[in-house]
Amino acid sequence: MRKIYYVGAVLLATSLASCNDLLDKYPLDKFTNTPAYWSNEKNLENQCNTFYNNFSGYSGWYYFKNLSDDQVASDGDLNWTYTNVPASSDNWNAPFTEIRRANYIISGVKMSTLDEKTTKPFEGIARMNRAWQYYMLVRQYGDVQWIDYVMDPADKENVYGERTDRDVVMDNVLADLKFAAEAIGGGRHDRFSSDMAYAMLADVALYEGTYCKYRTAEENAGKGPDAARAKKFLTECVDACTAIMAKEYKLNDSYKGNYNSLDLSDNPEMIFFKPYEKNLYQHSLIDYTLNTSGTHGISKDAFDSFLFLDGKPLATTSLDKNDAAKKVSDGKYSLEDVLSVRDRRLSVILDPVLVMKGAPYSRHGSAEFTSTTGYGIAKYDNWKELSVDERNNIGKQYTDAPIYWLSVIYLNYAEAKAELGELTQGDLDKTINKLQERAGLPAMSLTPAADPANDMNVSNLIWEIRRCRRCELICDNWYRYWDLVRWHQLALLDSEKNPDIYLGANLKNVEKPEVDVAANGYMQGSNTLNLKRIYDKKHYFYPIPSGQLTLNEKLTQNPGW
Repeated sequence: MRKIYYVGAVLLATSLASCNDLLDKYPLDKFTNTPAYWSNEKNLENQCNTFYNNFSGYSGWYYFKNLSDDQVASDGDLNWTYTNVPASSDNWNAPFTEIRRANYIISGVKMSTLDEKTTKPFEGIARMNRAWQYYMLVRQYGDVQWIDYVMDPADKENVYGERTDRDVVMDNVLADLKFAAEAIGGGRHDRFSSDMAYAMLADVALYEGTYCKYRTAEENAGKGPDAARAKKFLTECVDACTAIMAKEYKLNDSYKGNYNSLDLSDNPEMIFFKPYEKNLYQHSLIDYTLNTSGTHGISKDAFDSFLFLDGKPLATTSLDKNDAAKKVSDGKYSLEDVLSVRDRRLSVILDPVLVMKGAPYSRHGSAEFTSTTGYGIAKYDNWKELSVDERNNIGKQYTDAPIYWLSVIYLNYAEAKAELGELTQGDLDKTINKLQERAGLPAMSLTPAADPANDMNVSNLIWEIRRCRRCELICDNWYRYWDLVRWHQLALLDSEKNPDIYLGANLKNVEKPEVDVAANGYMQGSNTLNLKRIYDKKHYFYPIPSGQLTLNEKLTQNPGW
C-alpha cells in the first residue's frame, strides 16, 4: 500500500479576518522558532509536507474549472469569477499564508545546524512552493507585495507597503524555481523533486513569456509588450523542458490511462502526481461527471476544435462533417459515427451518446445523468476497476491525479520554440507529433494549411500548436482559461460575440427535444439562454478585496474595479 502523505503539519492554514494576510502573526505562537527546532530534520519534513495540500488534484483542479470556452457549467458558474469587488477572498488570502510558511522554512534552514546537504532540498521545496503561490497571485492580481523574509508584525512600514511590480515578482519566482530545480533532488513521482520544479518552471516561464509578448498597455495597467522579457522567459521554458526531455520519461500508450488510473506510480509519463487510496484518501470527481443534477458538458466551440482523422479542421476536411447524433432507439441517440472520423481523443473524452434532458444516460451501470450540452465527460471514469457504488457517490473514488506530466512538457516546448521563431521539424517530431500519433492524427508540419477558424491573429503554425494544446488538455486544471489570459484572448469568452461557447450538440435528429435549441439546430447550453457573459478588459485582473484596501491604504485597486 502506498504511503498517503497529504496531511497537515505544524503550520496549518487559518482564516484571517483582522490582519494583513501576508503578515498575519500566525504561526508565531504555534512553535518555538529556534535553531534547535530547525535542526531537527523531522520538523523540516513536517513543515514541507504541508505544502502537498496545496495541489488539489481531483478535489478541484479538473473538470470543475469551467470558466472557459471549453465547458458550460450546470449552475451559476457561467459568469466571470468576479462581477463585484469582494470584501475578502481565499484567492488572495490563502497564497499569502503559504508564502509566510515558506519564508519561515527558508529562514529556519539558515539558522539550522544541520549540514547543507540535508537542508538544501528543504529550502528548495520551500522556494518552489513560494514561487507557486506568487505565480498564482500574479496571474490573478498583477502587482502584489513581494516578501522574502519573515516579517515582524510591528514593522508597519513594510507590513502596509505598496504592491511590487509584477515583473519584479515574476523575476523572483524564476529565481526561486531555478534554485529549486537544482536543490531538491530526485525521488518518487508522488513526492516533490527537481523534475517537478523543472516542470513547474516550464509552465511558469511559458506563461510569463507569452504574457509579456502579447500584453497590451490598455489591458494591463499601462504595461505593454516586452520582446526582450518574452524572449528571456520563453528561452527558460525551452531549457526547463529540455532538462525533462533528457530524462527517462515517455508518453503513456493510453491517453485515458493518464486520467483514470488507480496507480500512476508506474506510468512513464508522470513527473508528479497526487495519489489517492481506497478507504483512506478519496475524491469525488467521477461522481460529479455522473451527476444526476446535470454535468458540465463541453461546448460546440470546443468540439469543433478537434481535427478530423485526415488531419484537417472542420472547414477543410474531406471526411464526413455530419455532427448530428443518430437515433438508435426511443430517447437514445448515438454519437459513434460522429466520433469515428475525428481525433481519437474525442471518443475517449466524451460519452458515445447524447446525454441530456429527455435522453438521460447510464454510463456502465451508473444512475442516469444529463449534460449541459448533450456531451458527457467520460475521460476520468474507470468503470472496469471501480464499482458502481464507488463511482456514483461523493468521496469514494481513488484514481490518482496527474499534476505534471510529459505531454504538457511537449506542448510547452513546441509553443515556446514557435514563439521564439526557432521551431524545427525535428522539434515537432519529438513533441507535438508524438501526441498527434497517439490521437490517430497525421504529423504536423512547419507549414500547416490555413484554418478559416483562426481568430487569434497568429500564424498557422502557432494556431495549430494552440489547437493541439486545447484538445490534449481539455477539462484539465483550468489550463484553457489561463491560456486565454496569457495569449490576451480573453475576449473569446464573450458569449455575445462567440455564441458557440454556450452551445452544445447538434440536435437535428432528436425528436421533440426537451431542451432549448438554438436557431441553427444546436443545443442551447443549460442555464445560458438568458445569461450573457460580456467581456471587459478589467477581467484580466481580479479585484483586490475591499477589506485589504481598508487595512492597507497604500494598496491600490486594479483598473476598472
